[in-house]
Amino acid sequence: MTAKLRVAASLILLLLIVLCLAWEIWLAPLRPGGSFLALKALPLALPLAGIAQGRRYTYQWSSLLVLAYLAEGVTRAWGDTGLSGQLALAETGLSLAFFATAVSYARLTRTAT
Repeated sequence: MTAKLRVAASLILLLLIVLCLAWEIWLAPLRPGGSFLALKALPLALPLAGIAQGRRYTYQWSSLLVLAYLAEGVTRAWGDTGLSGQLALAETGLSLAFFATAVSYARLTRTAT
């Protein structure tokens, strides 16, 4: 079960990174030609190696990190229209999915006390 969660979390995190980059560079950037807001994907790259390797501590802190992306997705889904609003919904869904897999993995791998 933990192996499946690890693979799922890794894939969801990669999809979230790709979505953030594509959104702000090509699909619906704030300014034509892209914007520096694409740098928002950079913090998501930090836990990628630890997630892929199954480090429990990385799952714990990255579950908190992804809440910022959940907040952005909800906020922009509420305020944006068109493609940007749809991309915000996708960001919200991916953020929720990553949070759920990260928390589940951390719970399943905790040590008995």
